[in-house]
Amino acid sequence: MTEESQTYYFKDVALTVVKMNKRTNGLVPITAPNVSNKTRTAQIWIPMEPFQNVSKDQQKVGVVTYDSDEQFNQDNAIMSKVIRIEVLGRDIVNLTNPLIIHFPVNNYTNNTNKSYIYSCQYYEEQGNSTWKTDGCNTTQLSDDVVECSCNHMTPFAVLLVEVENIHERQWEILSYISYIGCSLSAIFSALAVLSFMFNRNARAEVSSSLHVSLSGALFLLNISFMLSEWAATLGMEEFCVFIAVMIHYSLLCCFTWMAVEALHLYLLLIRVFNIYIKNYMTKLSLIGWGIPAAVVGSLLTIQITHPLYGTRNVTLSNLNGTNAVCWIKEPLVLYGVNLSYFTVTFLFNLLVLLKVSRQIFKLKQVEKKKHKIPVKDAGTVLGLMCLLGITWGLVFLGSGYTNYIILYMFCISNTLQGSSIFLWMCLTMRPNKQKAALTKSLSTVDTVDTTEKQKE
Repeated sequence: MTEESQTYYFKDVALTVVKMNKRTNGLVPITAPNVSNKTRTAQIWIPMEPFQNVSKDQQKVGVVTYDSDEQFNQDNAIMSKVIRIEVLGRDIVNLTNPLIIHFPVNNYTNNTNKSYIYSCQYYEEQGNSTWKTDGCNTTQLSDDVVECSCNHMTPFAVLLVEVENIHERQWEILSYISYIGCSLSAIFSALAVLSFMFNRNARAEVSSSLHVSLSGALFLLNISFMLSEWAATLGMEEFCVFIAVMIHYSLLCCFTWMAVEALHLYLLLIRVFNIYIKNYMTKLSLIGWGIPAAVVGSLLTIQITHPLYGTRNVTLSNLNGTNAVCWIKEPLVLYGVNLSYFTVTFLFNLLVLLKVSRQIFKLKQVEKKKHKIPVKDAGTVLGLMCLLGITWGLVFLGSGYTNYIILYMFCISNTLQGSSIFLWMCLTMRPNKQKAALTKSLSTVDTVDTTEKQKE
C-alpha cells in the first residue's frame, strides 16, 4: 500500500485496509465500505491500543462489509450488514478502550404481542459458530441507528432479539404497590415539610433542611407518577408531556439532593470546625433544584423538533395490547441521561460513605468527646444516605431484562422513601432548643457571631 487507506470491491464483499502507523492516540474514525449504493454506510471508531509497539506489517486494520448475511445466519433476525474488523495474524481481544460502530439498522413492524430489542452481537467462528453478546454493549441512538461498543475485533452485526415483557397480572400487582406506596410517601413527605415549617428546632438544623428538600422532591415525584397513567388516557398530549416533564424533573431532583446530602455529610464530619460558607443553604438549593432544571430545560428545547416526552406504550406479555404512560419516549434520553446522572450520584455517595465511615470509626475511638452531637448527627445522615443509595441502586440489577424480585424490591423500597424520611426526622429531632443550638453551631453554616468568636 502506498496510500493511507485502500478500498477493494468484490462481488459479495467490500474491503477497506487502513494504515494505523501514523495515527495519533485515541480513536481513529473509519467509514465502512459499501457493497452497493442501496445500503447506508456504517461509521467505525477503532482504538490505537492494538497498534502500538508492533511491526509496520501489523499496523494495518481491515474492515469488511458483507453483501449477504447467509453464511452467518442461523435463524437469526440480522437487522444490519455484517461487518468484520480484524488485524492480520492477530486476535484482538480485551481492549481497554472499546471500538465503536454506528450501525444503520432496518426498520421492522411488530404485529405480535411479543417485544423485541436491537442487540449488538459478534459471530464466534471458533467453536459453536453462533452469535454472542460477550464484550459488547448496545445503545440505540435513534430509530434507525444503533451504537455497538465492543472490546474485541470480530464479525459484528445488530440482531433483533425477543425480550420478556411484564405479565399483565404482575403489572397490575406492581401498579397497586406503587400507587399505595406513592400515596403514603406523598402524605408523609407533606407531613415532613409541614413539621419542618412549624418546628423552630428543626429549622435550626441544616440537616433537617436538606431532608425536607429531599422530601419535597419526593412529593413532586410521587404525585406526578400517580398521574402518569391517568394523563395518558385523556388524549391530551400537551398535558401528558407536562406530566412526563414533571416526573423527569422531580426524579433528577431526588438524585441531586442525594448528592447534596452526601456533600453535607462530608463537610459535617470531615471538616467540622473553622468553616463558614456564606448563604450555604441557598447555594445548596440552587444545586438541588437548579441543575435538574437546566438538564430538563435543555431537553425541552429539542421537544418541538424531536419529541422526547409524551405518551409511551408499555407492552405486556400474554396480552395483545399495550399500557400507555406519560414518560420519556427517546431511549437515548431514558437510559443515557437518567442512568448516567444516577451513576455519578451513586458513585459520589459511595466515595463519601467510605470516607465518612472511616472518620466515624476514628471519632468513636476518642475517649474524650467534647462534642457528641456531630457524631450522632453524622450517624443519622449516614444511615439516610445508605438507605437512599442502596434502594435506588437496585436499578443496576434489573436493567436489560425482567426480574420480578428486583422489580418488587425496587417498587416497595422506593415508593416508601417519603415515609422513611419522615420517620427518620422524627427519631433524630432534638428534644430541646439547647441541643438544636449546639448542633447548629457545629454545622457547616455557622452564624456570623460564631465565626467572629472563632476569630477572636
